[in-house]
Amino acid sequence: MKTTTFKLTGVALLVAATLTGCNQTTSDASAPQAAKAEMSKALTAKDADSFLARVSEEMVRLNKEGARAEWIYQNFITEDTAALSSAANQKSTEAGVRFAMEAAKFDDVEVTPDQRRKLNFLKQSLVIPAPQDSTKSAELAKIGAELGSMYGKGTYTTKAGEKLSLGDMTATMATSRDYDELLELWQGWREVSPPMKDLYTRQAELANEGAKGLGYPDLGTMWRSNYDMSANEFADELDRLWGQVKPLYDDLHCYVRSELGEKYGTDKVPQDGPIPAHLLGNMWAQTWGNVYDMVAPENADPGYDVTKQLAVHGYDEKQMVRGAEKFFTSLGFEALPETFWQRSLFTKPEDRDVVCHASAWDLDAKDDIRIKMCIQRTGEEFSVIHHELGHNFYQRAYQNQPVFYQNSANDGFHEAIGDTIALSVTPKYLKEIGLIDTIPDESKDIGLLMKMALDKVAFLPFGLLVDQWRWKVFSGEITPENYNTAWWELREKYQGVTAPVARDKEAFDPGAKYHVPANTPYSRYFLAHIQQFEFHRALCEISGNTDPIHRCSIYNNKDAGKALNTVLEMGSSMPWQQAYKVLTGNEQMDATAILDYFAPLHTWLKEKNQGKQCGF
Repeated sequence: MKTTTFKLTGVALLVAATLTGCNQTTSDASAPQAAKAEMSKALTAKDADSFLARVSEEMVRLNKEGARAEWIYQNFITEDTAALSSAANQKSTEAGVRFAMEAAKFDDVEVTPDQRRKLNFLKQSLVIPAPQDSTKSAELAKIGAELGSMYGKGTYTTKAGEKLSLGDMTATMATSRDYDELLELWQGWREVSPPMKDLYTRQAELANEGAKGLGYPDLGTMWRSNYDMSANEFADELDRLWGQVKPLYDDLHCYVRSELGEKYGTDKVPQDGPIPAHLLGNMWAQTWGNVYDMVAPENADPGYDVTKQLAVHGYDEKQMVRGAEKFFTSLGFEALPETFWQRSLFTKPEDRDVVCHASAWDLDAKDDIRIKMCIQRTGEEFSVIHHELGHNFYQRAYQNQPVFYQNSANDGFHEAIGDTIALSVTPKYLKEIGLIDTIPDESKDIGLLMKMALDKVAFLPFGLLVDQWRWKVFSGEITPENYNTAWWELREKYQGVTAPVARDKEAFDPGAKYHVPANTPYSRYFLAHIQQFEFHRALCEISGNTDPIHRCSIYNNKDAGKALNTVLEMGSSMPWQQAYKVLTGNEQMDATAILDYFAPLHTWLKEKNQGKQCGF
């Protein structure tokens, strides 16, 4: 996960909406459009230049102030640091709303392509645009705060009287194999969301009005317009990519359903329909890695344990980061600056509270890059460190771009780049750096691939359907009385996952997933899961790799490093298709890289599924 300073969040923008709306006195929705059209007649490309120059200076300053305040808060959690962080965030988001509204005034002005790209970025940085009406924008802000509070404070008291947080419940969902216990927790967490429904309905109405004020027919169209293609083309592209990987998902689904049927009984897991959502090790059934022990192939042990090998070779937390840094320097990247080692957080302090979630930071858009992790000395954390440094090296690579373009080519790229690097943490790489002595033979690959597929492949349909649902809500195709019914129709259609018990039409199960009440766009995660495998395949080809793609590591290959750096340096200055072409030779995404990566597992799954009734 990376931390971005100016790409504005839905919750923060709702706070800012109140401030922005204070000087808006009109309640006539047509008035802002008329005023914008009148003003655009007088504006010129020269005015756009002046506006963008002024905004650039303000963004640089706000980004630095905001990043420092947030860093201090997350590393020294107190009421005072929280207040400082909130104030900086409020200041930044207020500016973001102002920038977007001013940028929209240039919609009908003839400007250069570069100016238009920058103006569009300013408009699209708003996740939830406020209506041009003070009363409505204040209402929108209040709704956002209430939804966030409902989710954040959500708990469930069990039949035994134990009050559980979401964290408590997700931990149990990951490890319990008791059908009834899992069902109780699954139902219990979904009690938090029905009160959100009316608020969410009103929020969608207001956000749509705000989107129309920026020139979009609805909020879903606005979100989809952020990908250097039309909104409809983007939706079609996601469907095309899903069609490419669906055969692999279907075979994984069939095998996992069969194994769960053996565990829980086919009366509870019917072998001709969707899988009950509470049995896949995750509160939302979005990843299935936690049920690996129930579905693992025989003799799946690869013969080594990275966690143990790190201990054997005396790696402490900082040495793990040094080891990951060496991966990047082996590709030709410059070593991390000394300030990275002085200012990053590597271990959990004993004397204060900190946010431990792993993240990569860019505090000054220059060389002040850092990571913040409470590192555990495990093999999984070793891969996560490679991922986080992927963000850092991306941030440093695009530092010479204008502030508007100091971001990834599209919102899937940043996570995809980090994950691409983590895909090179293979047994071959671990042997090259001396962590293991021998590379397991290919018979051990099935277990490693299965473990990865349960997270990476299983996630794909969920990554797709969350926004499919929201786009239909924003367009009016899904109405409030059908929110929950439509949600489960999409989940059954794409995931082959069903609610374990009948759901009331008035339930609001989408609200039990953080990204819905928080209004965080979700397509980026689907894209990242597609892109990382294509980037990995392309870099392996550039490096001259002759191993199967799942065994390839680009470690120590300067040609791969040069190609990667070329893309990273571009930031978001060009349409993402051009960045894609630099690395892959094509401007269109191609999900067959996932099929290539998991080819041995797919063959194995087909053998195991012979004679079974697959499909849902």
